[in-house]
Amino acid sequence: MSIKKWHGISDLENKYGKMTFAMFLLSFREADGFSQSEFAKQVGLSRANLCDLEKGRKIPSPERAAKIAKKLGVPEKVLIQLALQDMLAEQRLAYQVELKDAA
Repeated sequence: MSIKKWHGISDLENKYGKMTFAMFLLSFREADGFSQSEFAKQVGLSRANLCDLEKGRKIPSPERAAKIAKKLGVPEKVLIQLALQDMLAEQRLAYQVELKDAA
């Protein structure tokens, strides 16, 4: 899987618009040319679970988002932030998640 330099969610949103966990996962998979089955195997998910995540039908826990991030070689904070932001949006809570690195 390819990895590019990560600056943060705000950089992605400035370039592509509002980012969600689902959009990130789908874009990452398609950018590398993987089928859902291939990609699911790479990140340790079932194809059905990956499909639910990519379509936004399920939002991963922060712990699961961190595990997926590790498998993709993406900073954990990026996917945790997206998952938390999606949880807030699902509950119609207008808060913005901003994570700081652990000290």
